[in-house]
Amino acid sequence: MDRLHARLAARARPATGFVSSPEPKVIGHFARGRQFLAGNFLIHGELVEAKGRSIWEAADQVAHGPELVQGFTWLDDLAAVGDARARATAQGWLAEWIERFGKGAGPGWTPDVAGRRLVRWITHGLFLLRGQDKAAADAYYRSAARQTIFLSRRWRAARPGLPRFEALAGLIHAGLSLQGMEARVGPAVAALAHDCKVQIGPDGSIPSRNPEELLHILSLLTWVRSALAGADRAAPETLLSAIARIAPTLRALRHADGGLARFHGGGRGLEGWLDQALVASGNRDLPERRLYMGYGRLAGGRTTVVTDAASPPDGMASLDAHAATLAFELTSGRRPIIVNCGSGRSFGPEWRRAGRATPSHSTLVLEGYSSSRISQTARDGIEPLDDTPGDVRSEFTGLSDGLRLAAAHDGYRRSHGLTHVRTLDLDHGGRGLAGEDLLTILADRDQPAFDAALDRNSLQGIPWLLHFHLHPEVEAEIDLGGAAVSLTLKSGEIWVFRQDGAETLDLKPSVYLEYGRLRPRVTQQVVLSGRAMSYSTRVRWSLAKAQDTPLAVRDLEDRLPGTFADGTD
Repeated sequence: MDRLHARLAARARPATGFVSSPEPKVIGHFARGRQFLAGNFLIHGELVEAKGRSIWEAADQVAHGPELVQGFTWLDDLAAVGDARARATAQGWLAEWIERFGKGAGPGWTPDVAGRRLVRWITHGLFLLRGQDKAAADAYYRSAARQTIFLSRRWRAARPGLPRFEALAGLIHAGLSLQGMEARVGPAVAALAHDCKVQIGPDGSIPSRNPEELLHILSLLTWVRSALAGADRAAPETLLSAIARIAPTLRALRHADGGLARFHGGGRGLEGWLDQALVASGNRDLPERRLYMGYGRLAGGRTTVVTDAASPPDGMASLDAHAATLAFELTSGRRPIIVNCGSGRSFGPEWRRAGRATPSHSTLVLEGYSSSRISQTARDGIEPLDDTPGDVRSEFTGLSDGLRLAAAHDGYRRSHGLTHVRTLDLDHGGRGLAGEDLLTILADRDQPAFDAALDRNSLQGIPWLLHFHLHPEVEAEIDLGGAAVSLTLKSGEIWVFRQDGAETLDLKPSVYLEYGRLRPRVTQQVVLSGRAMSYSTRVRWSLAKAQDTPLAVRDLEDRLPGTFADGTD
């Protein structure tokens, strides 16, 4: 049906120009734009070197490559470079797309991809049309109008969540910006208002629990609100309410460096994107002492800790979800210290699968098992999570010198009879984080499962590992005769990791999976290991700034410690 309506739309009457001058809405990735201009294309985990050739020719060399570049997100990156060469390249690739795919051919004619593409075409319209002759401009307007008509007929086929929001946002932008498309705006706005009501939870959450996806949605909603205001149209109350609910949730997921916590397939977001979206929301509400979208945030001084304290998404919402329950990230000022490996989606299916496993997160792993497993019925690249923790509990407690978050999950209860309990204490000054991880049996009925697991290991104990993945810019060195690890940041801060209860403390290789890079970044991880011999196993650890470490005010840029770009604390 997508293909049929794409070809029917190709016969429609085209637009002839813009109703108003569009403005760029998306922050591009400058380094990635330069990679494109140099002929280096990272597509579906494969690096294609195709200097002097188009992105469409490069994508043809990769399995499933063509569909991955049809959304024109690469246009944001070329616009970030913004010089004459980048503009000419973008115009050439646009013209080639119109010639190859503009009449309804190819894999890019799905509602979400078409909506994503139209937002880029419209908001970068002046960048694409500058210096173009009449024939090229007419081809642009004709194709944009056909895609708008296609979206007006097919947005309902988009999967609920971000794909539906992208389809409707693209339709609204095009309807407000292109001549002759105005009649399609009203129904699209009504549909978007309905999705804001049913897809955005009371706490500003979305089913996927992906922080970066939530940021995408907030950006789309603020863009739509701005476009409606520019056309003297009132935004629906449900849309405004959704923006007001999402903003505090994203603040709760914001690290001190301005980036998002990296969970469930989401990255930290491009530099400045989160702050820009929060300012555009117009909402200045601060997060309270509770979970937001299943995440708990501790903040003190210039230090932030974000912990996944809920069960992973389920069903179709779990297609990019990670087995990350009770994992945490820690950032000091502008410097991430403890991280999760991140989503390996841009590096191919093997890295994507590895990034979803529990060992790729800063939490406890029992006998090599992930706390959630990929469904055994997964096929055709659709891999939802299965056998996830069913009981995840958490509690915030105020301390005399800080704040505590205690959480527990039963992801290992069925297989090993054990419940994982994690306690994190952050002092008010942000100079120290004290942690405790406990493996324990909660009821007598769990003992047979533990005893069976013990028998499988010849009564030698059930092996466990505690992973603390380090950001690539952290220099780590085992200190004090193997009793501690010194962590030196680029800012000059030194943090010291100590532990009590593990059999061994090691520094091992790790990776940092970051969108925009040509390959994974090599880094390290602190690993504690031991064996559960009884019904209760406890290990304590701490991360604290060295006593002679300064506050490192020199490492701050343009704003005071602990302050958001929009002025809130």
